[in-house]
Amino acid sequence: MRKKDVEYFKKLLTNHLNGLLEQADDTVSGMTTPKENFPDPTDRASLEADRNFMLRIRDRESKLINKIKKTLDRIENGTFGICESCGENITTKRLKARPVTEQCIECKTKEEAQEKALGI
Repeated sequence: MRKKDVEYFKKLLTNHLNGLLEQADDTVSGMTTPKENFPDPTDRASLEADRNFMLRIRDRESKLINKIKKTLDRIENGTFGICESCGENITTKRLKARPVTEQCIECKTKEEAQEKALGI
């Protein structure tokens, strides 16, 4: 992979990581501020449902943050863009679609087919 492409993905991932970390900070500060006391149980249930939904989103973002950090490590050690299964180069088109990918499309397709066959 060309150095220019690697720098592009490093900047893209770093910006995405910073954005996710900012959102996480906002969520934590928003959840630690005292909320109103709702006399209506329906209003309280709605607030709790919204809060649970937000926590699920943040959990997914936390997993993405870890993937981005792992990908940035791969950029630093020179293994970014190389399939961890077969060792072939991952296409730039695939990396643009999913920069945190660790596998080429062929290996990922095989893995998903195996998971589907096993019912995972």
